[in-house]
Amino acid sequence: MLATAVAATPTRAAEPDKLLPPDADVVVSVNLRQALGSEIVKRYALENLKQTLQGNDAQKFLRELGLDPLKDVDRVVVGMSGKDETDFKYLVVIHGTFDPEKLYKAAEAQTRADADHFALVKDGKDVMFKYTPDNGNPLYGTVVDEKRVILSGDKKGIADALAVPAAGKTKLGGELTTLIKGMDDKSTLWVAALASGRLDKVKLKGPAANPGIQNSLGNLQTATLVVRVEKDVDLNIGLGMKDNDAAEEAGKTVTELLQTVKGALPFLAANDPKLKPLVESSKSLKSEVRDRTVVITGKLAGQAIGDIIAPGKAD
Repeated sequence: MLATAVAATPTRAAEPDKLLPPDADVVVSVNLRQALGSEIVKRYALENLKQTLQGNDAQKFLRELGLDPLKDVDRVVVGMSGKDETDFKYLVVIHGTFDPEKLYKAAEAQTRADADHFALVKDGKDVMFKYTPDNGNPLYGTVVDEKRVILSGDKKGIADALAVPAAGKTKLGGELTTLIKGMDDKSTLWVAALASGRLDKVKLKGPAANPGIQNSLGNLQTATLVVRVEKDVDLNIGLGMKDNDAAEEAGKTVTELLQTVKGALPFLAANDPKLKPLVESSKSLKSEVRDRTVVITGKLAGQAIGDIIAPGKAD
């Protein structure tokens, strides 16, 4: 029930990050290094991104820690679990090149300079830093080694990750591990999620309250997303259903939705010129059913993206 990865370019099977919590049911991987090297980002977004970071409080804090996300970070992997807000948990693993001693000293200095927001926390032999915003939940973080920094919403998440042996293997469940290994690790972004039983309480409202969609949610077992950003943006979504009949029904619903989108965009673009670049790209949206999985593919042309985020620069 795995979606076939997009594009004809060579792919590399992803491997589950061994630090991820064993109860994770959603894993997101962002290949920041690949994204920053893509033609679209370099041509249309990189300068704006640099300027945004320069004036951003988070970037200022990172600089205090001796970190430059555009140079030091290669990939960000997030593992999440929980059926609702009451039991939501996550762990962020940042892969890159770090100086643990420098990061530790900078973070320690920050706890002295801003004790209202930053604190040094010791949990047994583990040392981590806690950031408490004025509004919101606390964030814990620490340096694992020269290649990994981890963040979590609770200190147990940090402690559990630090307890994983250096030569250990992932403790993720078999189904999620299989999904991840079907992802293209050379892509810019991939998401692998277990959905069975996790959407039973979801009730769609408004325009989305389509009986076909609601029924499909109940039959959804897994969901995957692969996005490759290069000269253009390739999209691949896989919706793994419980059986072939459910997949065929979901496939019909998805086809109808795509036709609705394609038909509506020209009218919407007539009133909002910003949407015009999307009209042509929407024609690439397709769906088909493969082995109990509804696969949706599409391509957004780099020219269209340029017209949206940097008008005049795409010419």
